[in-house]
Amino acid sequence: MSPVNPFDDSAPARAVVDATGRLREWNEAARGLLGYPPGAVLGRPLADLLVVGGPPFPDRDARRWSGSLTLRHRDGHSVSVWAMAHRPAGRDGAWVVVVPRNGDSAEGVAEDPLIRAALRQSPCATMVFDTGLRLRGANDAMARLLDVPARRLRGLRPTDIGSRPQHTELEEHLRRVLDTGRGHDMRAFMKAAGESRGAHAWSARLAPLADGEGRVRGVCVSVHDFTEQHRARERLQLVSEAGIRIGSTLDVTRTAQELATVCVPGLADLVTVDLLDRRDSADGRRPPGTPIRLRRVARASAEEDTPRIAGSGRTDDYPAGSPQAESLTTGHAVAVPPLVGGTRAETSPGAGGRDPVGPHAILSVPLRARGTTLGVAVFTRFGHPEPFTADDVLLAEEIAARAAVSIDNARRYSRERETTLTLQRSLLPRALPTTGAVETASRYLPAASSGVGGDWFDVIPLSGTRVAMVVGDVAGHGIPASAAMGRLRTAVRTLADLDLAPEELLAHLDDLVVRLASEPGERAGETGATCLYAVYDPISRRCALARAGHPAPVLVEPDGRARLVDLPSGPPLGIGGLPFESVELSLPEGSLLALYTDGLVGGSDHDAESGGALLSEALAAPAASLEETCDRVLRSLPRPDGDARDVALLLARTRVLPCEQVATWDIPADAAMVAPVRKQVLDQLDGWGLREAAFPAELVASELVTNAIRYGSAPIRLRLIHDAATLICEVSDSSHTAPHLRRARTWDEGGRGLLLVAQLTRRWGSRHTAEGKTIWAELALLGED
Repeated sequence: MSPVNPFDDSAPARAVVDATGRLREWNEAARGLLGYPPGAVLGRPLADLLVVGGPPFPDRDARRWSGSLTLRHRDGHSVSVWAMAHRPAGRDGAWVVVVPRNGDSAEGVAEDPLIRAALRQSPCATMVFDTGLRLRGANDAMARLLDVPARRLRGLRPTDIGSRPQHTELEEHLRRVLDTGRGHDMRAFMKAAGESRGAHAWSARLAPLADGEGRVRGVCVSVHDFTEQHRARERLQLVSEAGIRIGSTLDVTRTAQELATVCVPGLADLVTVDLLDRRDSADGRRPPGTPIRLRRVARASAEEDTPRIAGSGRTDDYPAGSPQAESLTTGHAVAVPPLVGGTRAETSPGAGGRDPVGPHAILSVPLRARGTTLGVAVFTRFGHPEPFTADDVLLAEEIAARAAVSIDNARRYSRERETTLTLQRSLLPRALPTTGAVETASRYLPAASSGVGGDWFDVIPLSGTRVAMVVGDVAGHGIPASAAMGRLRTAVRTLADLDLAPEELLAHLDDLVVRLASEPGERAGETGATCLYAVYDPISRRCALARAGHPAPVLVEPDGRARLVDLPSGPPLGIGGLPFESVELSLPEGSLLALYTDGLVGGSDHDAESGGALLSEALAAPAASLEETCDRVLRSLPRPDGDARDVALLLARTRVLPCEQVATWDIPADAAMVAPVRKQVLDQLDGWGLREAAFPAELVASELVTNAIRYGSAPIRLRLIHDAATLICEVSDSSHTAPHLRRARTWDEGGRGLLLVAQLTRRWGSRHTAEGKTIWAELALLGED
């Protein structure tokens, strides 16, 4: 036999009034109360049922209301009732009006031993529901939370008391407990009735109530306010989150923004971070009354329509007595409680004055790390502010201390990076030389997140209008890598002046890296490097290349076809003892050669093969200039590890020196042929229109040919080369003995020839070839030196 529910015939009268004041819902209990069937009242204004002169119904700004109403019965007499009203969720402007039945009767509550025991023994806010989910009783603690007398709640369901989602959820959990006979825990976050402060954290325990026969007759709901415990957990979670999110990069602005973002809205509605100038950071203390200049670097807000607050980048002076100045001067956090019933002047910089933004609580915390004052973080609460508690201050100081260390690390890194980058750029070529052999363009992008690396490139003019192109990558980051790069670049230039073949130059460079690695204080593996070296001759159109563990270059032919050059990889520099191999290519005029470091095409999320394909595609596309091609390459290839690796790119478009600008003679090994050679040189210069260079060119050619006849071996060959700025005289023979410049004594018959050549030319030298050697000298044409 089912238990009897004493409230089955006492359901509360319930009506719903829309935003226009018209009735939209009307239950049977309401009909029993006033005698109107639903069809007679739905659509009518509620005012038609209110007795004129009775207590007013709440205005449209209220959210909850309770009180006495005088209603008009269908037969004409007045009915005075106690009613409560609340706004349902999702129905703007509407009201749910509930009139409890038997609301003035408290009998039964004290007489029911089950309820009496539950209410008397409960240590917290308690209420008891029957099997119909109607409230049978509530203790005084619960009545205070609901802000309604306990006797008025009798017979109401949770959704009669309020329309929040938590009320619907409570009904669902009550049904579950009644059906299963097992208790249930529920948590909710909401304000207590009549409070304007922030929402409380509530924990409710729903326990079944059984009679002597074990039948579930109701549910006891015990509610605990665990707001402080909840806030403590939130603080611990915020500290943990701050440890994870703050300091993810070595960027000052981003670290400050992480500090501001992580504290909104958990600690404050608005957080701003202002930093001192580096010159002021060493000592946060200054004479009393002195304004403090701060630069805004970060801000975060919980709402879009926050009061007007200066954005990042603005610099302002904070007067003495402001929270920022006081916290920086004292070195301690300064909490300003909210101003009740008035306004407080804006403490953050605004345009042209101070803006009243309403009551708000302010907490200013200095940012200090390693004995240095860096700036201040300001936490602001507005709207319905709560003062910052002692626990809030400790939390803000803990987060600010962690952030200050990260900001200081970022500043130190930025200074070291600036120093390294300055060193790096001073060691790289400021401008590429202009040569008749190639047209060049380059780009260098330093790493941002892991420190400047050792990527480098160079273009080196060689004898005979040839040009050397080199790209390298030194292992490591920072100043050591930049210094090692500078040593290698200097070594390459020195070795290039010896006119060594690419594979020979890399072998000498490898020996140098091995020696550098063996020096005291060097760590194994820190001086390793890769390198690609190429030499192009615009006369023969031949290009010799060799590499030491470096990515292969990309060759784009004049018809637009792009391919990787099939070039033996070779070991990285610093391995020692292993040979290098070179490849010689014949390049048509207008060919494009791309040399680069692996930061451009390879990485953790971008493999070298696919990166090489993207590079080839970008290089093959037509462009107005090599500078435009460089920009397109950098746009088309995303840096595979973000900005964690350096990128060096060198593009060279080949040119060809016309045969009309080269003259060659084979000379017999006979001293009598020197005079005819001088005559041939003069005639050739006349043909080129270079008569102004005839005198020094004649003397240089005469001396070099004489030396070759006297000290060299046949065959002997003389070659004149000229471009727009230079006249080159080369004499080759089959001897491998190189000449040496020396100063002749007064009575010496020889030793003056090369000294004369050195005085008449811009530069001179010798290079070994497979057949012997070549002595060369360069003369600057008039107006070019």
